[in-house]
Amino acid sequence: MSSKMKIEYLKKEDKEAEIMLNNLTIAEILRVYLNKDDNVDFAAWRREHPTKDPVLKIKTGKDRNVDKAVEMAANQIEQEADSFVKDFKKSVK
Repeated sequence: MSSKMKIEYLKKEDKEAEIMLNNLTIAEILRVYLNKDDNVDFAAWRREHPTKDPVLKIKTGKDRNVDKAVEMAANQIEQEADSFVKDFKKSVK
């Protein structure tokens, strides 16, 4: 059974965005990877209440727009997850 990720832009500009995600774990992972990018000035999530979805706020510098920063972070996460799965499968054989 798979559930679809809900992503809603509350604010979207070239260098700044607020994105509501229905998954706190994904919001945290994105925050970590976005903050590794020297062209991201700020990335953090907040939640108004534990029953509410987290909102990820991102601000980028002059050399990167928000869409590109999120795309690059997602690609890095995907590469590391693929590597983990590959290594895990090798270890259980």
